[in-house]
Amino acid sequence: MKRKASVDVSNEEEINTLKPTAYFKPKGGRAYTLSIALPGSIIAKYGNACLTFASELKTILAGQVARALAVFCVDEVVIFDDGQGKQSDRNQKQTADAEQNEDLFTGFSDPDFFLTHILSYLETPPFLRRHLFPIHPDLKYAGSLPSLDMPHHLRPNDPCPFREGVTVETERAYGDKKKKRKAGNQEGQSWTLVDVGLSRKILVPDLIPPKTRLTVRMREGIDLSKESEDLVTMSAIAPDIPREEAGFYWGYNVRSASSLSTVITECEYEGGYDLTFGTSERGVPISTLDKGDAPQSPLPRFKHMLVVFGGLGGLEVAAKGDSELYQMGVKEPRDLFDYWVNVCPGQGSRTIRTEEAIWLGLMGLRDIVLTKGKK
Repeated sequence: MKRKASVDVSNEEEINTLKPTAYFKPKGGRAYTLSIALPGSIIAKYGNACLTFASELKTILAGQVARALAVFCVDEVVIFDDGQGKQSDRNQKQTADAEQNEDLFTGFSDPDFFLTHILSYLETPPFLRRHLFPIHPDLKYAGSLPSLDMPHHLRPNDPCPFREGVTVETERAYGDKKKKRKAGNQEGQSWTLVDVGLSRKILVPDLIPPKTRLTVRMREGIDLSKESEDLVTMSAIAPDIPREEAGFYWGYNVRSASSLSTVITECEYEGGYDLTFGTSERGVPISTLDKGDAPQSPLPRFKHMLVVFGGLGGLEVAAKGDSELYQMGVKEPRDLFDYWVNVCPGQGSRTIRTEEAIWLGLMGLRDIVLTKGKK
């Protein structure tokens, strides 16, 4: 019997699997956006648990949603009121006790705000959070959530042509003529000091109120990793520029909507959403979309895509409680969308939770997003 020849792997590059290697690599500018909408009432379902346990569970659920947004490069998330977030009479006393014991904790009294608060906090780069988010009971367990580690959550040694920053001081506050001269200030020009997470702060033109978050275009060839008294000027840009010019995924924007209909009618993108999906177990399987023999095929190219998920009672319940839709005579929520889809046909469980449906839906629509989005 022949012995197996030994394989020499000494020359092969050893891969350290303990460190992440799937860094986001932009492939050119991206014009399209991906938005999702979900009701804040999904937070209210933990109202029957004990106070401390329920508060932690609500935070964990919000963290699961945030992870999905980051993994699938969602640009906007809309939290809408489907009318199901109010506590039942049985839980009214517990809600009152929660508000009293937890001071301003909103997970019981206002689940829409609570979910918006947690999602906004997690999207913010870690070094900015202490500037933009005061200590609040809603954030008590947020520190235990998994990191989103998105491309704009930069470490000091990460090279990137853009960075997020926060205004910390104005020219009038430090008023050092020597620093002004080194920064290149001219007579009559106003400047604002900005912290971008590096050893040295930078200056941007104009006076901007303190604790304002902004996106900065970094100048090439300038090392800000070492401390110095010299102040360098940079330019503040729109937060969409990293995506549109270079193709970076630059986090998600959080928007609140008072109802299902206002998710669509109050769209902040010019021209509104041009491709919309509603999700329901009574919809058509996502796998049948964009097939040659399928109705409404092929799918059109889009600039702003929206995927809407329902709560415990589905989008049907949200539509019934929407007074604007009632006045318009809209009885079926499927009439609001271009496509009415089922994210998991033949499900084994009786129900699919909203946080699970988000992962299933975004995974199922991934190819459509990548191939149909306008560059």
